[in-house]
Amino acid sequence: MDDTALQECSVPEDVLQTLLSVSNSSTLVKSLEDLIQVCKTADGREDLAAKNVLPTVLQLIQSLSYPSDQHLLTLSLRLLRNLCAGEEANQNSFVEQNGVAIISNVLSSANLSLEPDFGIICVGLQVLANAALAGERQQHAIWQQLFSEKFVALARVRSQKTCGPLCMIIYTCCDGTPELVAPLCGECGITIVKEIVRTAAAVGFGEDWYKLLLSRICLEEPFFRPLFSSLQCVDGNENGEDTECGEESFSKEQNFLLENVSEILNERLNEITVPNDFALCVYGIFKNSVRVLSYATRGRSGLPTGSIEIDVLGYSLTILRDMCAQGTLRGSTENTMDVVDVLLSSGLIELLLCLLRDLEPPAIIRKSINQAEDQDGSNSSTSKPCPYKGFRRDIVGVIGNCLYGRKLVQDEIRRKDGLLLLLQQCVTDDDNPYLREWGIWCVRNLLERNQENQQAVAELELQGSVDVPDLARLGLRVEMNPETGRPKLVNIS
Repeated sequence: MDDTALQECSVPEDVLQTLLSVSNSSTLVKSLEDLIQVCKTADGREDLAAKNVLPTVLQLIQSLSYPSDQHLLTLSLRLLRNLCAGEEANQNSFVEQNGVAIISNVLSSANLSLEPDFGIICVGLQVLANAALAGERQQHAIWQQLFSEKFVALARVRSQKTCGPLCMIIYTCCDGTPELVAPLCGECGITIVKEIVRTAAAVGFGEDWYKLLLSRICLEEPFFRPLFSSLQCVDGNENGEDTECGEESFSKEQNFLLENVSEILNERLNEITVPNDFALCVYGIFKNSVRVLSYATRGRSGLPTGSIEIDVLGYSLTILRDMCAQGTLRGSTENTMDVVDVLLSSGLIELLLCLLRDLEPPAIIRKSINQAEDQDGSNSSTSKPCPYKGFRRDIVGVIGNCLYGRKLVQDEIRRKDGLLLLLQQCVTDDDNPYLREWGIWCVRNLLERNQENQQAVAELELQGSVDVPDLARLGLRVEMNPETGRPKLVNIS
């Protein structure tokens, strides 16, 4: 008698005969394989629901032991997963027959060893994910059974195969039952999301469910701060103490989270309005990360650079840029309050102008300065290099987006002697791709409907303080006002 026959002997006779009869097969393995194929179609799932097959499959799973019955258990879970795929009768029966608890026990068994069975765990989670799509009844049953300790254990399984369906379950439950988001990000639940991020950082993520979950927690709900803080710990210490945003060092998981959130926000600029607390937390991270400029060398690549400190600086800056772009996309004006106003009141523009002044000039300007210094024998440069390719461009991008439709920002930059500084960014620079384009966007917003700024720039142009050939690209040129004898910018477009 082979192993498969021995395994079939352990299955209750009524369960075995029911499955053999429904599938018209001679062995249990063949029966399960055939029914898995039948369930791949909606008609097949509906037919098996009418024959009440799902309770029998659950009885079969209960009769099997892990790991001795691993193969039969895998086939049974695959069949159960397919039965619950969009078939309401099966999804309801799954809850009524205590399916959540049965699958929870299987998941625990497969996760007890030093080397978890990724295959069993993955299919088991897919069963729950398909059931969760049915609605609140199934979602509450899953949440009640798995939150929070079992979710934490599953989140700590470092496998891309299991991370996706776990994120699908949690996102679906929170999306269908919004009141679950708060406990998920509370004192008991935040560890779940923290471990999911750690898993994704270690092995990657292959499905969009991870990004949807992060988007919900970090960008649509005010829980980015506790999640970011929870990821700060001593290397290798799973029980490291939490710290507030802005501690003196960042973990690789915090950097990974920022990279993910930056990508998600960029993809969903038109869909998401970020909470003020998120904006302030990211700004705090950025302010803390600028210390890297005191010792960083000129970057040889864009993001990611391989340096956690520099990448945190870059990703927090790109998030700021994209947050400030939302006003331009939605037609924000001074009469509407948004995260840009919150950031401006916290000193964003002043900080960015200081950083821009401290940077060494763009390469084309730097060469001219070096030539002049060679001629007179002086060298007084104490400026800082860009720590990654695109750093200057990203600073200019944030300023340009903040300027859009905001006269207060236009005036602040003029009062802080920032006009010439921003005009100097309208150049090409090998270390900052698309700097010229962002510079032109910035200057356009700086001058639009602001007579004082236009007058000041016209005087700079006439004095020869700055050569701005791209003023013509903005549809402007300098002319003398015959009445006042002073220069002015004239719209020629």
